[in-house]
Amino acid sequence: MEVQQAASQVQVMGIDAGGTMTDTFFVRADGRFVVGKAQSNPGDESLAIYNSSVDALAHWDREVDDVYPELATCVYSGTAMLNRILMRKGLDVGLICNRGFEQIHSMGRALQSYLGYALEDRIHLNTHRYDEPLVPVSRTRGVTERTDVQGKVVIPLREDEVRQATRELVEAGSQAIVICLLQSHKNEVSEQRARDLAKEELKKLKVDIPVFASVDYYPSRKESHRMNTTILEAYGAEPSRQTLKKVSDRFKKHGAKFDLRVMATHGGTISWKAKELARTIVSGPIGGVIGSKLLGEYLGDENIACSDIGGTSFDVALITKGNFAIKSDPDMARLVLSLPLVAMDSVGAGAGSFVRLDPYSKSIKLGPDSAGYRVGTCWPESGLDTVSVSDCHVVLGYLNPENFLGGAIKLDVQRARDHIKAQIADPLGLSVEDAAAGVIELLDLTLSEYLRANISAKGYNPAEFTCFSYGGAGPVHTYGYTGGVGFKDVVVPAWAAGFSAFGCACADFEYRYDKSVDLGVAQFASDDQKAAACASLQEAWGELAVKVIEEFVINGYKPEDVLLIPGYKMQYMGQLNDLEIVSPVSTAATAADWNQIIETFENTYGRVYANSARSPELGFSVTGAILRGMVVTQKPVLPEDPDAGPIPPREAYLGTRPFYRHKRWVDAALWKMESLKAGNHIVGPAIIESDATTFVVPDGFETTIDKHRLFHLKEAR
Repeated sequence: MEVQQAASQVQVMGIDAGGTMTDTFFVRADGRFVVGKAQSNPGDESLAIYNSSVDALAHWDREVDDVYPELATCVYSGTAMLNRILMRKGLDVGLICNRGFEQIHSMGRALQSYLGYALEDRIHLNTHRYDEPLVPVSRTRGVTERTDVQGKVVIPLREDEVRQATRELVEAGSQAIVICLLQSHKNEVSEQRARDLAKEELKKLKVDIPVFASVDYYPSRKESHRMNTTILEAYGAEPSRQTLKKVSDRFKKHGAKFDLRVMATHGGTISWKAKELARTIVSGPIGGVIGSKLLGEYLGDENIACSDIGGTSFDVALITKGNFAIKSDPDMARLVLSLPLVAMDSVGAGAGSFVRLDPYSKSIKLGPDSAGYRVGTCWPESGLDTVSVSDCHVVLGYLNPENFLGGAIKLDVQRARDHIKAQIADPLGLSVEDAAAGVIELLDLTLSEYLRANISAKGYNPAEFTCFSYGGAGPVHTYGYTGGVGFKDVVVPAWAAGFSAFGCACADFEYRYDKSVDLGVAQFASDDQKAAACASLQEAWGELAVKVIEEFVINGYKPEDVLLIPGYKMQYMGQLNDLEIVSPVSTAATAADWNQIIETFENTYGRVYANSARSPELGFSVTGAILRGMVVTQKPVLPEDPDAGPIPPREAYLGTRPFYRHKRWVDAALWKMESLKAGNHIVGPAIIESDATTFVVPDGFETTIDKHRLFHLKEAR
């Protein structure tokens, strides 16, 4: 009896609170898991998570109040912070910078004027625009101070100006104050003094608002990146902390004992109480990449193309040789930032994208806006009257209108037909079916070309890659965007709808801090020069270790519980771009250590670019120090089901449904996903349904489910 109880205990929970759906993922001690889904609730994310939990745990006949107290760990990912930035609904922030540089934030970088634009808009200057700055000039104050590029203070900080600026920003209604001075990453003294002065002045004024000094959060070069990121911390992360507190409080209300963690941009997880919460600005798609890495290890695949289709976007990332790339200066919400971010590419086309006709060319345009949680006009309560891709799915027989979200909401096929007829079919002189099929084919072609280009542009061959397809709408479109590309294998997890939540549960609990350094060492430097470079790098790691351990102590861990993993950014001297490397040595002190650091960099450079592109004669430049701290956490274990043979069990067969493709209706066999067994083989046309997603296998395709409950899709020969 005790063994049975231990096997059934639920240990891990992952959450992906997207713009359309909120997914939850629960893992038991025996490795079994369930996925839940509910419509997102922008007004109260904690309620959507609760509803999704109820949906998931119903599969095990368990109650939330029984399961939440059992959980050892829970990881959250969501889009709330990103949406808050995009919609400009953050705090009213005040900014203190160097006198004469008050316009830096509003000017931005030139590329911010065309970020997110298609090529045709990028090449025409008259289409470029800057978004409204997060901090207006009216809440920006300059103070006299100058530190040069070597870190020498050439004009001392005028302290009375800092006090005056603080008073004026409070009078202007600032709810937080950001301080960002030039070259503070080289010498933090002036900026830290300005921070302390601002806090003293706020105390005198009896005003309780937070102060953010860039050097305390993101001590890295590139002033506009550092300023944007620190402002983001104040503008978007502080309100998000309140959202996460609400989520944490709801867990505790139902008996949870764990400390909520959040997926971070670099692929680890941090506590919701973490100082650097801007690192969680985009977390959902990151979870999918982490989950793909784990699955790849199970399958023995080192090269993986990760593809995630949700309601609003299509996200692509590549894992090569078992590792994913990290961007050190990414852009997000049309802002350049100083955050380590898992390298991903995204296009604004998803299953909820609105479909419109260009009034001049009569061509079909998809997105970039979407129906979000309102699905489409096929949901009568949506309040929408613009056709979405989901309406086309319903009309063509892809989706079961009675089983969307397990029947939680009913879809109206005729309503979708009427809107498609009026908005798309009649203006183009097409039947409703052909118009809807054209939309799906256009979306599939767009995604296919985007995926193919992402692989080929980096010099890879799709035949060397396994493609993982996931997201709520991934399995609906897998055949469409992978067909003909030539992947080694195409994999659709049975839990594709909650795959990002699964990935969150796979992620390590870690904190990461970065610091800019400037170390230049010639190819044939002396041992003393190499040892001096090691000493400088080790000093930076030591500074970062204090910050990393401090974060874990806040969360109740002892310093000795933390595994420290040093890393660095390096480039050949004179090059523009550096590479992020995990250090081959735990401490750097000797010339031999430096030689190992160089060797690891050169091996990585040869893998990312080509061995022939190595240029050691230029010398080596370390541009940044990185330190990650990690503690051990419970992770999911994939199921290993016994092989039941190729013929699906009778109880899995649900009948047939008309399905339209290639200008004809066919009867597709319907299968219940949860009832299929390992080894089962299904030949299209078929539709495999679960409450959370639909896997479409049209004629010309076949699929087999393996022991890990992964579907392998192939083009029939």
